[in-house]
Amino acid sequence: MWSNNSKSVKSGTSITTLIAQGTVIQGNVSFSGGLHVDGRIEGSVQAEGSDATLTLSENGSVQGEVHVPNAVINGKVVGDLHIANRLELANAARVEGNIHYCVLEMNAGAQINGKMIFRSEPQRRLSAPGAEAIDDQDVETAVAESV
Repeated sequence: MWSNNSKSVKSGTSITTLIAQGTVIQGNVSFSGGLHVDGRIEGSVQAEGSDATLTLSENGSVQGEVHVPNAVINGKVVGDLHIANRLELANAARVEGNIHYCVLEMNAGAQINGKMIFRSEPQRRLSAPGAEAIDDQDVETAVAESV
């Protein structure tokens, strides 16, 4: 059930909550820190905090949308995944839904039935006080043109 494999949670977030095998939660789950799921969640999963990590074991499943910064999926998800930072799909991962991601690691054997949507959210910043916001991409273009 627990693994000493440090590769599985690269963000360094420790597991603070466990949903054990045989447990079924009917309703939405909100968590902070690390959530390890060996059981089943029938509802959406949402994380609070930018370093939160969802770990779904080979025995775990989620039926609903997932909105988390980081996730390691090795079980079944029926619903869309919205991952703000990093997503790891292990070899037994089964996803039936669209995946919105920034960084993706996918192992051989993982299966997806849905769209893979890359999220590139450039950091917004102001060019000067009172000026409108510009994208980092626009700054890079302007610098390249001035050289």
